[in-house]
Amino acid sequence: MKVKVQAPAKINLSLDVLRRRPDGYHDVSMVMQTVSLYDYVTVEQTEADGIEIICDYPGVPCDEHNIVHKACVAFFAFTKLQPTGLLITIEKNIPTQAGLAGGSADGAAVILALNKLFSAHLKESEMCEIGSKIGADVPFSIVGGTRLATGTGTSLKKTHSMPKCDIVICKPDFSVSTAEAYSRIDSANLSHPEFTAEMVKAIYSHDLWMITSSMFNDFELALDLDGIKDIKKIMLKNKALGACMSGSGSAVFAVFNKTSKAEKCLNALRESYDKVFLCQPTKEGCRVIE
Repeated sequence: MKVKVQAPAKINLSLDVLRRRPDGYHDVSMVMQTVSLYDYVTVEQTEADGIEIICDYPGVPCDEHNIVHKACVAFFAFTKLQPTGLLITIEKNIPTQAGLAGGSADGAAVILALNKLFSAHLKESEMCEIGSKIGADVPFSIVGGTRLATGTGTSLKKTHSMPKCDIVICKPDFSVSTAEAYSRIDSANLSHPEFTAEMVKAIYSHDLWMITSSMFNDFELALDLDGIKDIKKIMLKNKALGACMSGSGSAVFAVFNKTSKAEKCLNALRESYDKVFLCQPTKEGCRVIE
């Protein structure tokens, strides 16, 4: 038996880094949104021992360093089920090291797949508990939609859904280390009103103009990268309502109220960048499809 899961990317409509905690992590306040850019993760039982991972995406490890391996270990530890041989195949479309939670989505997908494969009958909250042990974005990748995330990013509160729109995502040919991004945040000592509070109001208003004018990312402010600015210039020149970096980078997304404008922006970006995608907001996280 095998199970296939569709795993969506996420964007950060807002991202405020509030403070560094005594445990070394950071408290954040952000609004996250799943979008229709997907990885596909297939998990099947095998007669061999251990966990075999297959993924031909450059830079993705196929050993215990991959989050899907950690997801398996966490699942069996939580459920007390007897581990078996597993083959995990990852069809990767979400760029890595982009701030799009591609790895977290894959980890979340494995938890859903194992829950079905072993008939564990875990509640969504229990799967999120497992996910929180392997990555801050994993619980969100399980539930998806539009959510306010606080604490280390694992405390999730449902909000109204994002209005229908088109979203263009562009990943430049450079990446950003999350550890380096947080280090820059700590040294920058940023001080400003919390944008996430305004984003929550904008989401509840269901006003796309208000949402795009409230988009903000502390990492983008602290890193101040010319490569990010270049992408945003192209997006705004092509009539985006707003553009912002996602997560700790380096992907940038833009929101459009007309598909024709989004497609024009897509084509303009593809003249200079390889990883450019057109997608829409979704209302769900990982989903078993086979």
